[in-house]
Amino acid sequence: MKILFVGDVYGRPGRRAAAYWIPRLIEQQAVDFCIVNGENSAGGFGITEKIGRKFHAYGADVITMGDHVWDQKDSLSYITGGDRILRPENFPAGVGGIGASIFSGRNGHSVGVLSLVGRTYMKLTLDCPFRVGLEAVERLRAKTPVVVVDFHAEATSEKIALGQYLDGKVSAVLGTHTHVQTADEQVLVGGTAYMTDAGMTGPHDSVIGAKKEPAIKRFVNQMPVRFEPATSGMKLCGALLDIDESSGKARSIERLRLDLEEE
Repeated sequence: MKILFVGDVYGRPGRRAAAYWIPRLIEQQAVDFCIVNGENSAGGFGITEKIGRKFHAYGADVITMGDHVWDQKDSLSYITGGDRILRPENFPAGVGGIGASIFSGRNGHSVGVLSLVGRTYMKLTLDCPFRVGLEAVERLRAKTPVVVVDFHAEATSEKIALGQYLDGKVSAVLGTHTHVQTADEQVLVGGTAYMTDAGMTGPHDSVIGAKKEPAIKRFVNQMPVRFEPATSGMKLCGALLDIDESSGKARSIERLRLDLEEE
C-alpha cells in the first residue's frame, strides 16, 4: 500500500501547498492513506478545528501533532473530541485526546498511526517516548501489521535511536519538528522505513517558516520578536512509502520536495 506523509505544515503558505499537492499526489501516486503533521498550521503555532477540517477535505486521513499541540484556544476541545487527530502519546495520563489509533485506508486495509514527542532539547516534561512508544506499538500491531510513527523531536540522535529501537516492529518512523528535511531516507535492516526529518510544508524563503528579518534580528540582538509566516518559496515536503500490507514491512521510501506550481 502507498502511504503519503506530509511534513510540518507551516501557516497559511503551508496550507496552500498542502491544498495544491495532497489531492494531486493521492491521485497521481494512487495513495491509499495520508498522514499530515499539522503542528504549525495555525500561523506557525498549533491547529484549529477549521484548519483540521480543511486537511481532511484535501485528503488527509489523520493529523499528527507535536509540542505546539495546545497553542490555540480551541485546541483542547477539538483534539479531545476529534477522532482523526492525534496528540503525542507520551503526554501524561489524563490529558485529553489520543496519541495512537487504527484507521482505514482507501484500499480497505487498516493503518496504525502513533504520534510521539522527543525529550532531548524539548521544553516539555513528558513520559519516555521509547517505553511509551513500544507499548503503543504492541497494542496497534495486535490489530494491524501496518504501523507508522511520527516522532516529533529536536535531536537527530534521539530520532535515529528510536528508528533503530523500533526497526522491524513498525512500518515507518518519520521525524518532524526541525523543519529541515534530511536526505537519509532508507529502509532499515528490519524492514522499517526511516527518515530523520520529513521537512516543512510551507515557505522555504524563510528561517524555518518565519519571515527572515525578525528571525535574524532575534539572533543578533537577543531580544524577543514576533514571528510571522513568510510568504514565498512554498513547497510540500514529506515522504511516500510503499508498505507490504500483509507483513507491515516497507518496500521503499521516497523523499518528496515539491514546489507550489501555482505561485
